[in-house]
Amino acid sequence: MVAALMNTRVEPHITSAYHTAIAQYNRATQYLDLEDDLVDFMRYPRREFTVNFPVRRDNGKIEMFTGYRVHHSTVLGPSKGGIRYSMDVTLDEVRALAMWMTWKCALVNIPYGGAKGGVLVDPKSLSLRELENLTRRYASELIPLISPHSDIPAPDMGTTPQIMAWIMDTYSMTVGYSVPAIVTGKPINIGGSQGRTEATGRGVVICTMEALKQLGKSNKSKTNVAIQGFGNVGSNAAAYAYEMGFNVVAVSDIYGGIYNANGLDIPAVLTHFKQTGSLTNFPESEPLTNDELLTCRCDVLIPAAMENQITEDNASRIQAKLIVEGANGPTTPEADDIIDDRGITLVPDILANAGGVVVSYFEWVQDLQSFAWDKDEVFRQLQRIMVNSYYGTVEVAEKHQVNMRMAAQITAIQRVADALKTRGFYP
Repeated sequence: MVAALMNTRVEPHITSAYHTAIAQYNRATQYLDLEDDLVDFMRYPRREFTVNFPVRRDNGKIEMFTGYRVHHSTVLGPSKGGIRYSMDVTLDEVRALAMWMTWKCALVNIPYGGAKGGVLVDPKSLSLRELENLTRRYASELIPLISPHSDIPAPDMGTTPQIMAWIMDTYSMTVGYSVPAIVTGKPINIGGSQGRTEATGRGVVICTMEALKQLGKSNKSKTNVAIQGFGNVGSNAAAYAYEMGFNVVAVSDIYGGIYNANGLDIPAVLTHFKQTGSLTNFPESEPLTNDELLTCRCDVLIPAAMENQITEDNASRIQAKLIVEGANGPTTPEADDIIDDRGITLVPDILANAGGVVVSYFEWVQDLQSFAWDKDEVFRQLQRIMVNSYYGTVEVAEKHQVNMRMAAQITAIQRVADALKTRGFYP
């Protein structure tokens, strides 16, 4: 069944994240001169782990939860990838995210393979004590898979630095000594890195600025930006875009969005969001839905929420001339084709949102060396890697006469294939 799914070609109205990931892979490999066995090998996850585990609730009752961890590749190094807590988590989704992590790490030239994990749970439905119990039990179930040299988790949707701290402590108590390098995205006082919280959103804006340069648009104050999603990625992208002088006209969270054609005061929006828990009723703004945000009047659209947001149903109505993907897999293959035909530039997820794993790599290196960097150094190195990766992708796009998504996938897949050929197949 899994093998059949992995070889499935793209069909109309696909919504599965894994179908999207496989469709992108199948398209990209057509541009590469690779042996069929290499193409087939890279299509499969190396290993998949499913666990059902008990958690004691505050009322004393035991409730069962399901968690996953998928290692897509370990060809270039230990696997790396976030853990998400969401009621939408499926093994299919985790497979897709692990595959995208492989290409993301290869694209920005850091020595990791791709992994991802998740627990089927609404973290907001748990008390703090219950959340800790769930995290520690899930972490204990992952002990056979994770280590600083084999698989290093990180935060994702629904998880936080505190949750990473509990995972680190659980692993450390199991092995009998402190192991900060077991996870990234931790609080700074236990081995986290300066700049990690801002990294993904900052990287999105770095790519936005480079893309606008190529499009000949240098006047930031006249560039209107709309951002779907106001979690870690969206909120930090909004803050950095505002700091850089962009006119952020729309932002949204799970409850809906706000719009002001003259620009939103993002520091005030952040304060309002922190105080109320949502963007609703922010002064001097008009309400709009998440769907409306995607098609609102703007120059730059940053989808930074969930997968499958830009589809064949709404791609023809997008008004932005530049799309920069802050989320993983927000655009379906059918929508890609429409966007291409309309001449809209799209900076793909495995490039645009790679800032998070880049600074996670920095955190891991700092933990292994027991040597901390200051924030200026972190941001300088992040800027260097993101800009070099952006223009490397542009060069491949021009060489093959393809869009940026195909160029990013081609670059990443070729790097993994080259490493695989050098290492060989075991036994």
